[in-house]
Amino acid sequence: MPFERENSDQRLAYALLRAVAGMNLLMHGLSRWIAGPAVFAGKLMEQFAKTPLPEWSVRAFGLILPTVEALLGLLLLIGLRTRAALVGASLLILVLTFGSALARDWNAAGIQLFYALVFSALLFLRRQNSWSLDSFVEQKSE
Repeated sequence: MPFERENSDQRLAYALLRAVAGMNLLMHGLSRWIAGPAVFAGKLMEQFAKTPLPEWSVRAFGLILPTVEALLGLLLLIGLRTRAALVGASLLILVLTFGSALARDWNAAGIQLFYALVFSALLFLRRQNSWSLDSFVEQKSE
């Protein structure tokens, strides 16, 4: 019985952390969509004006970032394609960290390091991902 309770707590902790990380990423994307992707892209262009990145690349990234964040966040929130979503979110954080470092925004880079840690921990502990759509789909196919 104690082992079952411990395992249940581990699965619950995993589900909650995955859901919180997913909600955070989803709301980043949705809030940027609500404000308007072009508005977000414009602010990003201002932020990166003094970097060597071409303006068109910053604008394109700013236009697609809200969709990518929202999609990855939704997948994590519901636990669907969790491994792919965590890898995608980690790669996104890698790109964002590159941009933050290029713009010398060390506060943002520090926060992004925390996101990378959470995504890595979730990927490492994915065997605990039993409260998810992935687990439901897997059980249905057996």
